[in-house]
Amino acid sequence: MATCIGDTMFPDVAKATVTVLERLGVDVDFPAAQTCCGQPMINTGYFDEAEPVVRAYHRAFADHDAVVLPSGSCAGSVRHQHEIVARRSGDAGLVATVERQAPRAYELSEFLVDVLGVTDVGASFPHTVAYHPTCHSLRMLGVGDRPRRLLEAVRGLELVDLPGERECCGFGGTFALKNAEVSSAMGQDKAAGVVHSGAEVLVAGDSSCLMQIGGVLSRQRAGVRTMHLAEVLAAQEETA
Repeated sequence: MATCIGDTMFPDVAKATVTVLERLGVDVDFPAAQTCCGQPMINTGYFDEAEPVVRAYHRAFADHDAVVLPSGSCAGSVRHQHEIVARRSGDAGLVATVERQAPRAYELSEFLVDVLGVTDVGASFPHTVAYHPTCHSLRMLGVGDRPRRLLEAVRGLELVDLPGERECCGFGGTFALKNAEVSSAMGQDKAAGVVHSGAEVLVAGDSSCLMQIGGVLSRQRAGVRTMHLAEVLAAQEETA
C-alpha cells in the first residue's frame, strides 16, 4: 500500500518499497482500488466518516497474503484502529472482516525481519545516518530495533546516535495544524538533535515525520537530507 502521503507527495518511497520486496523474491501486487487507511479521520475523531474508507481498504486487499506499508502510522491504524471503526458501525460482517484481515498489515521493517526473516537486503549506502523512530512505529506497533538492524546491515552505512530519538517530531497529522506553535517547537527540537548527531542523512519509516523534520532542516539550511527507510534499503552502489 502506497499510503495517501506516499501516493501524492512521496511516490519514490512506494517505488523503493517495491524494489526492495522484489529484490527479495516477493510477488508484489498494487491494487488500483486502494485509497486511504482512514487514519486522518480516525485520529481526528471522525469515526463515522472513516467507515467507508475502512471498508474500501479491506475490499482492496481482501485477496492478499500480506499488506506492506512504508508507514508505521498507517500500519498501526489498520491493525489497531480499524476494529474500533468496525465495532462502532454495528456491522458484524465488517468486524469479522477486520479481525481476519487487519493482522496481515505490516510496516516495512516488520515484514522484512519477521515475515521474510532477513536483515541484509543487499543495500549499499556509504553515508552517515541517524534514525528517528516515529511515534506510531515505536509506541503503537512496537517495531523496536528492527529498522536499526536493517540499517546496520547496509554496506558502507555508519549509524550514529540521535539525541532525544524517542521524542515526537511534532507532526501528528492534524495536530500540526491545530497546534502549530507547539508542533513547530517540537520540530525545531528534533532538528537540533539531528544536527548535533553529525549525520549526513536522517532516516525514518514515516514520510510525514520526515516532511516535518526535513522542513525545519531545510529552512535552517542545515545541510542534512531526509530519506525514508525504504529508499536507503533500495539503494545500491550505482544509486547511493
